Amino acid sequence: MRITLILVGKTTSGHIQALTDDYTARLKHYTQFSITTIPELKNTKSLTQEQQKTMEGEQILRQLQPSDHVVLLDEHGLELRSIELASWIERKQQASTRHVVFVIGGPYGFSQDVYRRANEKLSLSRLTFSHQMIRLIFTEQLYRAHTIIRGEQYHHE
Repeated sequence: MRITLILVGKTTSGHIQALTDDYTARLKHYTQFSITTIPELKNTKSLTQEQQKTMEGEQILRQLQPSDHVVLLDEHGLELRSIELASWIERKQQASTRHVVFVIGGPYGFSQDVYRRANEKLSLSRLTFSHQMIRLIFTEQLYRAHTIIRGEQYHHE
């Protein structure tokens, strides 16, 4: 199963980028994992929040194939413990899901078109994190899930 993370905007923190790169490299031992970064919109001061979500949404939707299983990382999504995320991934593998695409939206969330295209929504926490922190937290949790699946010592119960 291939896994892609789509996100809006580059990381401005070198520390967060270095840690995200570390987990991305670790993940390559378990699965085909890649990150697709959609450029931030320019000149947004003249745009409403809805216009920004729509424009970002169009860019996100262009990255998707009809057969992709799309999962939005959204505050209103299903909350899973790390072990539950590992089980969720295993179920997708057993169901022969070929490509799971996780999406982190821009600062104002997702457009209605992106919500309509999504197959599922997951929440990483009830707490609010910056979009830059979410990419690090997600890649670490995805790595953790794969070590749980393999029964490795990274995760402790």
